[in-house]
Amino acid sequence: MRIAIASDHAAYELKALLADWLRADGHEVTDLGTNGPDSVDYPDYGYRLAEAVASGSAEKGVALCGSGIGISISVNRNPACRCALVSEPLSAKLSREHNDANVIALGARLTGIDMAKACITAFLTTDFAGDRHARRVDKLSHPPILETSR
Repeated sequence: MRIAIASDHAAYELKALLADWLRADGHEVTDLGTNGPDSVDYPDYGYRLAEAVASGSAEKGVALCGSGIGISISVNRNPACRCALVSEPLSAKLSREHNDANVIALGARLTGIDMAKACITAFLTTDFAGDRHARRVDKLSHPPILETSR
């Protein structure tokens, strides 16, 4: 599988470990940075990852920052991406099965390497259930235009 992975400075060490592990498992991994401890802005890497998934150059994405929150928000700005912030394998599995998530986000300051691997494994090995969930997922990519009162 073609997987893009990106992180900010708080998660670059976890990103490197996960990228190596994914490659060893036979995946084609594109590392979109960052690659050091110098402070960077997580939205830049989230947007880069979202573009890789939206363009089709990556089938799935792994987004990492200190908490996972900021980078997941930035990935979700792209309507072609459904990024799920998870901290355990059941949520990772359900994000695929019910929400057809194409990006998983993890917090490097909150999730150890073994749990991160378990989450990514659940994410990558679970298929979208479709059926009643397909209608809902379509709405995630095509939100209605809401009128706001002034």
